[in-house]
Amino acid sequence: MKESPYWLDTLGPAELASLNADIHALPSRIDVAIIGGGYTGLSAARRLAMTGASILVLERHQIGFGASSRNGGQVLSGLKLDASALVAAYGEARARGQFDASRAAMASLESVIAAEQISCEFERTGHLQAAWKPAHFAAFRREQSLLARVFDHRVELVSAAEQRSEIGSSKYCGLLIDESSYGINPARYLCGLAVAARRRGACLAPGVPVLRLQRTGGRWRLTTRLGDLEAADVLVATNGYTEPVTPSVQCRLLPIGSYIIATAPMSPDEARETLPKRRMAFDSRHFLFYFRLASDNRLIFGGRAEFSVSSPESTRRAAGILSRGLGLVFPQLANKSIEYVWSGNVAFTRDQLPHAGKLDGMYFAGGYCGHGIAMATHLGDLIARRIAGEPIGDPFMNDDAPPIPLFGGRRWLLPLVGGYFRVLDWLR
Repeated sequence: MKESPYWLDTLGPAELASLNADIHALPSRIDVAIIGGGYTGLSAARRLAMTGASILVLERHQIGFGASSRNGGQVLSGLKLDASALVAAYGEARARGQFDASRAAMASLESVIAAEQISCEFERTGHLQAAWKPAHFAAFRREQSLLARVFDHRVELVSAAEQRSEIGSSKYCGLLIDESSYGINPARYLCGLAVAARRRGACLAPGVPVLRLQRTGGRWRLTTRLGDLEAADVLVATNGYTEPVTPSVQCRLLPIGSYIIATAPMSPDEARETLPKRRMAFDSRHFLFYFRLASDNRLIFGGRAEFSVSSPESTRRAAGILSRGLGLVFPQLANKSIEYVWSGNVAFTRDQLPHAGKLDGMYFAGGYCGHGIAMATHLGDLIARRIAGEPIGDPFMNDDAPPIPLFGGRRWLLPLVGGYFRVLDWLR
């Protein structure tokens, strides 16, 4: 079993090189320093470079080391909070604005892929959400009605008796089908976005962590392994990998590991039996499973195997948990060879909504709660426009992202959060 993202093995040598291009010296002064070389940072770098600003993206590892190359490749409609939760928390009018912002994020992703001619297996497949319990399918009925009435968004329901047309499993109690979601090869998109940012004039510096950040005389001084530099503005785009060097951002983003296995390629018949319409898929629990078919018919099967920060040890534990989960959902694949296992951190916020804005004089964007491919692209672009002086009206563009009580980087909190969600899954 290979302990690295399957997606990286779909890249050619030139694409891999684009994520690791070495840099030997840094400029002494720039307009904007971006900390973090994932979708958010690269999207912002692309937009800012188009304005003529001097841009440097500083990344501790290779470009896109985190969730940008490690996610499941599901570009899903909506947000982490479902329609009923949004309306209950914010009222119908505000919830509609938030849902519309998620639609704008999908449009932003499509626009970037088209404008930069990025070949990344971007395909409208739709998604299915699978009900773990009969009560969850009853909730789907209420959700269907609310989505149509408040959000003008149509979904379909498929009963347990008819779900074989959509999924080769009898484990679930019916499905909700949404035709508006997409699949993507996340690593190919990452490479295309990196190439686009460079082509527009941004400089990317993989392997260059920011060790210290100070505000001095109205400018920022950044200390790195290659020396110090000054920037007029700083954007923190580290999401689930935010470190103590930016404490005001770190205390607002809770990193949680997400774990994935990939099977050996299946035959065409096996693939058709497993997911006949090749939809993106996930179930209705907090400790959910999510899965899809890759272009070579591997089943990509992931989940919150445990509430912890991603590490080699937790990834190996998760391989066994997910393998058993795969056999539970798809008994016919219980003996299928597992060829890859990997993990990465997603970032949750206190209100389970994404945020972008300004804290302690620095800009930030993050907290995508597992819905980051489109939203990271979108908020990266919007925060760049704000840095450039453009007025931005967006419900997630604000300066009041709530801190997470007791967290502040304390990772011992994660098992407690996990226990809470396990109890919720048991109760509801």
